[in-house]
Amino acid sequence: MPSRSRKHQMGNALVFHVYNRSADQGAIFRDDAHFHHFMILLRRYKEEFFLNIYHWTIMNTHFHLEIELEEPEQISTLMAGINRAYTHYHHRRYLTWGVLWQGRFKLQPVYKESHLLACARYIERNPARAGIVQNPEEYPWSSARFYCFGTVDGVTSENPVYAHWGPDSDGKRDFHRRFLAESNSEEEKLFRNFSQPVGPEAFLKRLKLHNGRLLPQRQGRPPLKER
Repeated sequence: MPSRSRKHQMGNALVFHVYNRSADQGAIFRDDAHFHHFMILLRRYKEEFFLNIYHWTIMNTHFHLEIELEEPEQISTLMAGINRAYTHYHHRRYLTWGVLWQGRFKLQPVYKESHLLACARYIERNPARAGIVQNPEEYPWSSARFYCFGTVDGVTSENPVYAHWGPDSDGKRDFHRRFLAESNSEEEKLFRNFSQPVGPEAFLKRLKLHNGRLLPQRQGRPPLKER
């Protein structure tokens, strides 16, 4: 991600867990072409919005992303663009019309330092929890293959702690496979409730509602000194 000035009190402490699903809970990613097209959209918007996509999974009926955005206020514009572009593609291909998504995407602020990896595991274990694969890295439409096998997909941005997982690539990939193999039911509960941000109390106090979304507060001017 290009270096740009930070305007928020939380600096780079925040990532977002983003989720959306189909309006009728039916499949909207039906074949490889669908998955590939959605990945193309993610790559396009990643460049346009100076976006890091650390972890992601695309399922037949929904998707999960763990992202870091230079300008958090742009999150609605970003996701509206992705969802609208995929809707147009889907309608053109199947000659359909109407609402494709269930409504506004779900957005969960996550404290990066303590919960980035927990959120990552929740996202990448999604296909295994659904019984589609036995091991998360077997699923082709997620960032797990990037971390477990080194598969370059053009979507995944290496998360900030991956470099410390081992002395070489094989060690880091083995660590991630073992990490994904461990499930944690208490951890998973944190990421099922999108209305509840995840992090310590000091982090939560630095969030505020902005157009119905919890976003970091902007830095204010320093208080004026009394004369």
